[in-house]
Amino acid sequence: MPASSGPSPGHKTARLTDLYTTMVRIRTFEETALEAHKVGEIPGPLHVSIGQEAVAVGLGLNLRPDDRMTTNHRGHGHMIAKGADPQRMFLELYGRDGGYCRGKGGSMHIADFSVGMLGANGVVGGGIPIAVGAAQGLKLLKTGSMAVCMFGDGAMNRGPFLEGLNWAALYQLPILFVCEDNGVAAFTAAESVTAGPGVTARAEALGVPATSIDGNDAAALDATAASLIAEVRSGAGPRLLHARTFRWTGHTSTDPAAWRDPAQVAAGKARCPSAKLRAILLDSGMAEAELDAIQEAATLEMQAARSRANQAEWPQPPVAYEDVQDTGAAQWQK
Repeated sequence: MPASSGPSPGHKTARLTDLYTTMVRIRTFEETALEAHKVGEIPGPLHVSIGQEAVAVGLGLNLRPDDRMTTNHRGHGHMIAKGADPQRMFLELYGRDGGYCRGKGGSMHIADFSVGMLGANGVVGGGIPIAVGAAQGLKLLKTGSMAVCMFGDGAMNRGPFLEGLNWAALYQLPILFVCEDNGVAAFTAAESVTAGPGVTARAEALGVPATSIDGNDAAALDATAASLIAEVRSGAGPRLLHARTFRWTGHTSTDPAAWRDPAQVAAGKARCPSAKLRAILLDSGMAEAELDAIQEAATLEMQAARSRANQAEWPQPPVAYEDVQDTGAAQWQK
């Protein structure tokens, strides 16, 4: 029997379709959320990752439900790619009952332990020690599970980055660090505040093998992430993936991004990961109508989730004192 030359064209197309579908769902979720915020339905600011969807799907679709992940304040896409429910996410953004954090966390603090998502974090770099701690626990438990830590380029200049990578390397923990480098730390060009050659060199200095890749190439990200995840899962120790991407928007939904260079933004949008993958699928023979149907389904899903969230009940006041370490219940129940 002849040796296999790899996945069949049909298998490759199916995989790329899965990647594209999830990317479209992420983009549509965030565009729908921005629209809701603009008209005053969502009370707090949103940190969206439009233009960065390939990174989320390249990692998320290669993980098991029992693998742990931490994300950051720009983590809607990571949540969806890891298997979270957009309906419960919308309920959380609206501050309503039934949201992931019962309406108390909002955009930056969504978590779903049932799919291994340990949550987002409003502190830059704050998810790194949490992910490292999770990886330490997984190694002790010997479950075969691993952790993935998503962080932005701004986090590499904060203390938890050095502390986390040092600890992971020292104890050879099962963790993949992913630097989602969109070139901007909040409002500041990352290169203007970063000394030395950057994140991969810093990882390698601690003995953590690092790989840099075009973060807007979903197919390449999928393959690279699969390889690195297999290495980590085999017991080879931590790895770092540096994904170079581009954020289309300002820092938050209230930031018009007037400070950004229009030419740079136009160039970044020209590298749209969804458009790139759509072109590949069309070249493979997939009908345009099939791809349009994926977008239509995503639009219907997210608009329905938005509508239900806007009509949902607010949490009852006592809920504010639940799910916290010190409720102070005795003094309030007198």
